[in-house]
Amino acid sequence: MKHELPPLPYALDALQPVISGEALGFHHGKHHKTYVDKLNEALSKVPQYDDWSLERLLTDLDAVDPSVRTAVRNHGGGHHNHSLFWRTMCPGGAPLGGEIRKAIESSYGDFGTFQSAFEKDAAGLFGSGWTFLVWNPAHGKVEIESLPNQDSPLSKGTTPLMLCDLWEHAYYLQFRNLRPDWIKAWWGIVDWRAVDANLSAART
Repeated sequence: MKHELPPLPYALDALQPVISGEALGFHHGKHHKTYVDKLNEALSKVPQYDDWSLERLLTDLDAVDPSVRTAVRNHGGGHHNHSLFWRTMCPGGAPLGGEIRKAIESSYGDFGTFQSAFEKDAAGLFGSGWTFLVWNPAHGKVEIESLPNQDSPLSKGTTPLMLCDLWEHAYYLQFRNLRPDWIKAWWGIVDWRAVDANLSAART
């Protein structure tokens, strides 16, 4: 299965001023594309995985041949994380509602408490990585999960619903080293309708 760079669901300048057109162009067209290219390069050496989806590769990471496991973890994770990242943002954001709101309130009491906990986790992650809102089937609830580099919650047994990119290339052009400012601005472009749909899919 040859993996492909997904097109953005909006114009390059659609997420301004939170993400500039220049930053989004480099992030999607250069960084994300590199993950896709390197994943395909690695998988070309192991044809037994030709019919494996990206989700299966990441979910069953321990079963992947050790010769390409690290590449799948890094480049496959990078591809999956970025693909979800683009799909869970939209111009101007979309309001929180539906089942995702109920799930957040069930886990955290109210949205403000959840938001503060998410921001604290994201700001405190050392180095590069992501902070996710995941569905944890073992606990039957949504949870915050921060992971380094391009690790995927799928490899940990949870399903990512949305995520904030904490690699410097995601925000440095506009926010420089002020990661907390980027996190606060990012809330304004979260597409909660997409996150709600992701929760519905994860529960089925």
